[in-house]
Amino acid sequence: MQVPPEHLRPFADAWRGLTIADLAEQRAGEDPEFAALIDDMRALTRREWLADAHALAAAMRARGLRAGDVVAFQVPNWHEAGVLNLACAIAGFVVNPIVPIYRDAEVRQMLRDCGARAIFTCTEFRRFDFAQMALRLRDELPDLDFAFTMRGAGADDYATLLDEGRAMPQERAPVDPNGVKMVLYTSGTTGLPKGVLHSHNTVEHILRTSYEHWGVAVGDAIIMPSPVTHISGYANGLESPLVSGTCVILMEAWDAAHALSLIEEHGVTGTVAATPFLVELADAARDAGTRLPTMRWFACGGAAVPPDLIPSAHEAFSNLNAFRVFGASEVPLVTYGWPQDETLAATTDGQVVTYEVRVVDEAGNDVAPGTEGEILARGASMMLGYADADQTAAAITRDGYFQTGDLGNLAPNGAITITGRKKDLIIRGGENISAVEIEDVLRTHPQVRDASVVAMPHERLGEGVCAYIISAGAPASVEALCRHVQASGLAKQKTPERFEFVEDYPRTASGKIRKDMLRADIREKLES
Repeated sequence: MQVPPEHLRPFADAWRGLTIADLAEQRAGEDPEFAALIDDMRALTRREWLADAHALAAAMRARGLRAGDVVAFQVPNWHEAGVLNLACAIAGFVVNPIVPIYRDAEVRQMLRDCGARAIFTCTEFRRFDFAQMALRLRDELPDLDFAFTMRGAGADDYATLLDEGRAMPQERAPVDPNGVKMVLYTSGTTGLPKGVLHSHNTVEHILRTSYEHWGVAVGDAIIMPSPVTHISGYANGLESPLVSGTCVILMEAWDAAHALSLIEEHGVTGTVAATPFLVELADAARDAGTRLPTMRWFACGGAAVPPDLIPSAHEAFSNLNAFRVFGASEVPLVTYGWPQDETLAATTDGQVVTYEVRVVDEAGNDVAPGTEGEILARGASMMLGYADADQTAAAITRDGYFQTGDLGNLAPNGAITITGRKKDLIIRGGENISAVEIEDVLRTHPQVRDASVVAMPHERLGEGVCAYIISAGAPASVEALCRHVQASGLAKQKTPERFEFVEDYPRTASGKIRKDMLRADIREKLES
């Protein structure tokens, strides 16, 4: 891939040309003892973070990893993930964050697709042995030479690597800020995850400009409950302390009462998180009789946001500005929200600030302001492309716009409002779930002739998974279908939460399934 690719070259002047390795040295020089990354185990200062990252980079090089190699990691929100991410920037490795909900089937496909040479996992977490999965996959995948652990034991554990690296020379590989920094997989409508490629420049740009818009200052504390292996958790959790000088408090798992305690302890000023977290934090604050006066901003997205949610949250806090934002792994934060306008913050999905946006009809023609169409976006924070060149060509227009697959309208004041989706995806608590891959698994059950999977309303997570089944003979039990999906190796979150058994599907004249009608059907059933 030529970097920067053609669609990003018009935005080159917006980049600073710095990697987080450059920024880590700057931050450590400014205030070495500032606690930059905090989890339940450790408060990591800037000096310690940089020293540990150099040690880990040296140890990985000594094991045989070279600049350009892909290093995957599938771990919870632990400070070690931040050390690994910085170590990879120092050594010139490409990171591949993998969300911990994924199991053998998804992880195998991702590692194979990107040719990862190493993976770091936790050992056992939430009753699943990630280390054993990594060893199984290492035996299967020819490119995967190393299966390292974090918070484990033995020669291939993170702690051992740190000890080895401390005695080795500190070196930095020459790294092009325009080059590939990360490959992050996101569910596609075809069922196979797509490898989204970002550079050092694209990630740095989105953080720097969004934080400037939200008034985030050096030294501000941010709480991060979103997975650091997801685009928002990765950027705001692992990178913002280096890009913007913040202190990030990582949460291994979301718990509103614990979040409230951490906010009060550390004087947290804001976060970027899924919508349910805002609802539950507001409820916890009311129950505890506190108004969390240090909290100034909450950017929420990843699930539907009812218009009354924002005003209700504001009533629970003293100084909070909550606002909706819109984006995707391919185009992070197309909108930055409306922090200073409660009405627009509650009724739209944010203000376009640094992107160029078009809204087009089925023929690709621009529609009038306020008219629904597909949202296209381009800008300095846009992905380099997909790992698959054909997927890139299909997703980016000739004039450099990414086709989001989301339907919405753009007002003259720059406000985007999302109205629907062209993509066959389910967004469950901020995670994209492909309907196609669940359908493919269900169709392999001997008692299933066809399966159609759609999103259904979910009170907490925004959307859940509903499967419409046409049976082959006697219908299978719901329990049997759930076991069948779980046995396939898909993440447990992809197991449908509801099954509807039907004789046939509503279809278009050409025979295409009318999923919009299935979504309407399950919505009506749940409402009644």
